[in-house]
Order: sequence, then C-alpha cells, then structure tokens
Amino acid sequence: MQQIAKTLIACGAVLLGTGLLLLFFHKVPFLGKLPGDIYIQKKNATFYFPLMTSFLVSVILSLFFWLISRR
Repeated sequence: MQQIAKTLIACGAVLLGTGLLLLFFHKVPFLGKLPGDIYIQKKNATFYFPLMTSFLVSVILSLFFWLISRR
C-alpha cells in the first residue's frame, strides 16, 4: 500500500512539474526554436513539429529518471 502511495505522489510531482513547465514554456527562449524543429508555413496552413525539442526533453527526462532509479 505504501508503494502505491509513493508512486502516486511521484506521478503527481511529475504532472505538477510538467504543468509548471508548460505554464512558463514561453519564457524559455531556445525551446521550440532549435535547429531540427520542423516549421512549414503556407498561405492558409501552418505545420510545426518540434523534433529536436522533443528529443532534448526526452534525453533530459531519461537522465532524470535514470538518476532517480539509481537510488
């Protein structure tokens, strides 16, 4: 039962961190504008896929969770 409680608390902390990141995302100048992000703008349509930003966030989160799991 305690393991489930700890897991729920960890998931809540991750959701809180993600929410705060999304709230202040526009204040981080380089995220979303990295080389490798795909941005195509036509007359009436825009396509944006943050490929390198997604990769960078994935690497950072993987390192973070790897460090936590080593405890």
